[in-house]
Amino acid sequence: MKYLDIFIQSYKNYANYLWHEITHPGWHNYFYWLIGVSLFFFLLEVVRPWRKDQPRFRKDFWLDFFYMFFNFFLFSLIIYNAASDVVVNLFHDLLGMVGITNLVALEVQSWPVWAHLLLGFVVRDFVQWWVHRLLHRSPVLWEFHKVHHSVEQMGFAAHLRYHWMENVVYRSIEYLPLALIGIGLNDFFIIHIFTLAVGHFNHSNITVSGRVKGAVLGALIGLALAAYNTQSWWGVQPGTLAYWAAFSAIVLISTVLTALILGPYMKYIFNSPEMHIWHHAYELPPERRYGVNFGLTLALWDYLFGTDYIPYEGRDIRLGFPGVEQFPHTFIGQNLHGFGKKDRH
Repeated sequence: MKYLDIFIQSYKNYANYLWHEITHPGWHNYFYWLIGVSLFFFLLEVVRPWRKDQPRFRKDFWLDFFYMFFNFFLFSLIIYNAASDVVVNLFHDLLGMVGITNLVALEVQSWPVWAHLLLGFVVRDFVQWWVHRLLHRSPVLWEFHKVHHSVEQMGFAAHLRYHWMENVVYRSIEYLPLALIGIGLNDFFIIHIFTLAVGHFNHSNITVSGRVKGAVLGALIGLALAAYNTQSWWGVQPGTLAYWAAFSAIVLISTVLTALILGPYMKYIFNSPEMHIWHHAYELPPERRYGVNFGLTLALWDYLFGTDYIPYEGRDIRLGFPGVEQFPHTFIGQNLHGFGKKDRH
């Protein structure tokens, strides 16, 4: 009865949470961050498209738009949040039976904010990189992952076109490493929004220089530093003119320095449209048949493990996979795919 009660209560809690997200816009609101980030990249695609002949509302745009909200919210409402709460509680109860009452191996919450955010982000991205490789290597999981690779015209919304089973696989595998380092909800919110923005960028129909990427990263770093250190570094009171002057100075210095120092190397650190387009290539060399460029946010894992592949500018390459022409084109058809006969790409 305990787990049934958890299951039922989880439905109520998530339904209330989702309704609150929709009806109460705010800085800590996933729903409006998703809309805001999506609108930002859509406008960039309209103003400065990389593939100029691609329609603004490309093939399957509205299908992918629905996928964004389904995979970000609706799947959790339908089953995932309730089921995962039951599994997590059962997992902790089983650990308790053998005397393990605390999974946290590192007390990162005692570290500076930037340190545990960075650790949480790097650990999560590394785990996700390996899971992504698994999705390509396993014939069973590849059938589910085909949904994401069925995109034939790339745009920001393609980021969240994926089979609901991927939510189960990713979240199940990444749960334990993140639990071991004690990443909190506030940390996860910041990490999740950052990776959402980078994921949208990787799939978007735009291209920018390394200096611009470095400047954006520097601005984000500067905002984080300024938010937590302006008062202690400059000895000024929050809300005063001196405070905002110091705040702006920190952001500006960070933006310029990061653009100048890291700009030339950004393509080796972070994923990009120019790199990720090859991950979606219809044709790859036989020795690369299990995929390339698996990085979700960071590109460095691919360079470290030799899975990087950018033979030339891939702006106009064909996307998809052999057989994509016969792949289901509807949301229901795609999300039922993978439960029948398996084949290999």
